[in-house]
Amino acid sequence: MRPDQFEVPTFGQACQDDDSRYWWFRPAPLPRELPLDAETQLALSEADAALGRLSGVGGMLRNPRLLMRPYAVREALASARIEGTQASLTDVFQAESSHARARERDIREVTAHVEALETGLTLAIDHLDLSALFEVHKTLMSTIAGSSIGGSIRKGPVWLGSPTQSPETAIFVPPVGDAINESLDDWQDYLKNPPRVPVLVRAALLHYQFLTIHPFSDGNGRVGRMLVLLFLRQQDRLSVPLLYVSPYFAARRREYYDRLQAVRERGEIQQWLQFFLTAVAAQADDGVLRSRELLSLRERYRAELAGSRSRAIEVVELLFMNPIITTSLIRRKLEITNQGALNLIRSLAGRGWLSEIGVSGKGGGTVWIANEVYGAIAGDEAHESDGRTFAI
Repeated sequence: MRPDQFEVPTFGQACQDDDSRYWWFRPAPLPRELPLDAETQLALSEADAALGRLSGVGGMLRNPRLLMRPYAVREALASARIEGTQASLTDVFQAESSHARARERDIREVTAHVEALETGLTLAIDHLDLSALFEVHKTLMSTIAGSSIGGSIRKGPVWLGSPTQSPETAIFVPPVGDAINESLDDWQDYLKNPPRVPVLVRAALLHYQFLTIHPFSDGNGRVGRMLVLLFLRQQDRLSVPLLYVSPYFAARRREYYDRLQAVRERGEIQQWLQFFLTAVAAQADDGVLRSRELLSLRERYRAELAGSRSRAIEVVELLFMNPIITTSLIRRKLEITNQGALNLIRSLAGRGWLSEIGVSGKGGGTVWIANEVYGAIAGDEAHESDGRTFAI
């Protein structure tokens, strides 16, 4: 890390211990007062309005979990992709529908991310602090066999953006030693004793500072992005947790990293806030669009099945939590025979709601997809399922 690149000490400064060969960054305390320029105020207004629209849609849901699960999967996948995971949305949905432990590490990581997010949402109902995030991190790291890093503050240094895997050549080296705990103490004080700063601005600052402190050996980015949703949920800004910012950040990964680094190096906090608030507005509007599309589909399916004595309506409910389905999954969920489950699938396929996409493992059962539901959840990723043969 080059100290000359850290030009403005407003948000921290480069440091070097007497016994250290490399420079590292000591974060400044989070600002308790922060004037917003005109562009940031406009971005804040637009993000607030979009968040209100999303919260309104969430408040109309009779069964919030209907949308929460697929949204959480999409968020987990996007967040993991920022860190380099290569799994697809169809991979993850199929792994869930098979009810078997996925062999591929990428899929296991995404599944653990969903579980960590659900853990965090449960904990955030009562409190949101570092101990809650440690529990989230422990769940997130559960896929690493024999690992003891889950929920533990790192002991040694980490570095980001190094072409030679050494701190000397890294773009950024987070705080080390006592500076980690000092920065975390200030971060938690900011969380527990909030200044008179708009909630969304506080969310942006908490996210920035958490990633700057980088308290864990691994998983900091994923926990930091979960933090945005957990914080807004805890602050009662969302009636249902349907806001997920990772797809926006994943599509602009380079800019996302550059905006964070620009705060550290040049104090460009207004630009970071504008980027973050634009992400919130875009993803809130995306959430409204997808929610309405999914609810419209569900009501159409239910209307067409009205009066039927078949249990097909129960299969429809399953599809909105996971649009990829198998006979064995229906058999387990509905506690019916294999033939009964197959009959239900065929009845929905006959209506054009399900189509066959492959088999599950060697000699396994047929895998089916609800293309309209999947398309509403996946958006631009909907083409991934076309022409694919699946095997778990």
